[in-house]
Amino acid sequence: MNYYSTPIATLIDEFTKLPGIGRKTAQRLAFHVISLSEVEAEKLSNAIISAKRNVRHCNVCTNLTDMETCSICNDKTRDYSMICVVEDPRDVVAMEKTKEFRGFYHVLHGAISPLDGVGPEDIRIKELLLRVADGTVTEIILATNPNIEGEATAMYISRLLKPMGIKVTRIAHGIPVGGDLEYADEVTLTKALEGRREV
Repeated sequence: MNYYSTPIATLIDEFTKLPGIGRKTAQRLAFHVISLSEVEAEKLSNAIISAKRNVRHCNVCTNLTDMETCSICNDKTRDYSMICVVEDPRDVVAMEKTKEFRGFYHVLHGAISPLDGVGPEDIRIKELLLRVADGTVTEIILATNPNIEGEATAMYISRLLKPMGIKVTRIAHGIPVGGDLEYADEVTLTKALEGRREV
């Protein structure tokens, strides 16, 4: 039995389609939207429509942007010799927050995952190869996720780039700052040992 009127029930159903939103959270969001003034509700709906219509892929790095070329690719102060390869646009934001990397990015929009039917041709590897073909890039930093799919993607890209004479590096994995060794799994500890450096 549906306890809500059709418009509210429809709104709840739409919210449950969002990632990480369960039925209870969807109900809370729906009732919050209902409580908004008409002006606030229109601002929210216009923001969603505007983002959907205006956001596209950067013609250089394939990151999300509202311009032909994103602000990072337009930044002339960055180091043209380095590209950091990430799986998702959110990873670019995470890397930028460190304020440590001053090169450019390449967003794959996924990772190789044969079980999910995602092969190398389904992500933006071809575009990466076109970017490095002119010889200005000397290092590719592979910052894919430390899981099976991310590792497989990193290995695949590495095998394609090494014959081109480009230095290929992988971000280190291991124990997070503030973490305890006793709670780390074997794979994390192994990666931490492999990525050790002199102090």
